[in-house]
Amino acid sequence: MIGYVTVGTNDLDRARAYYDALFGSIGGRRLMQLEDQRGFTMYGVAMNRPSVVVTRPYDGRAADPGNGTMTALVMDSMEKVDAFHAKALELGGSNEGDPGFRGDAKLGYYFAYFRDLDGNKFAVFNISPQA
Repeated sequence: MIGYVTVGTNDLDRARAYYDALFGSIGGRRLMQLEDQRGFTMYGVAMNRPSVVVTRPYDGRAADPGNGTMTALVMDSMEKVDAFHAKALELGGSNEGDPGFRGDAKLGYYFAYFRDLDGNKFAVFNISPQA
């Protein structure tokens, strides 16, 4: 149902370098880039799939992360959750929760959390019920 989510940045060049490397680690790439005053840059694997946009705010004010706002990205294995989280931190993101099961491990809810360079919060997860 979600087409894309947008996160704000105050340093577009730094954010683009971060997301180029981070999303590139899972086969993502820049799908669209506008060189206007906002610098709208869309990342994903294909135009008809959910994506993440990084941009300067439309109203021209400083970007800041919303309290309680988080973008969750699904991975197809727990190993990919671990690797993506590690990559986010390697690139300068901050840890908001180590990879691991949340709740009863048998349910298979495996999550990790991080913030990007501008403080935007992300979750990466895989749900694989354990036998």
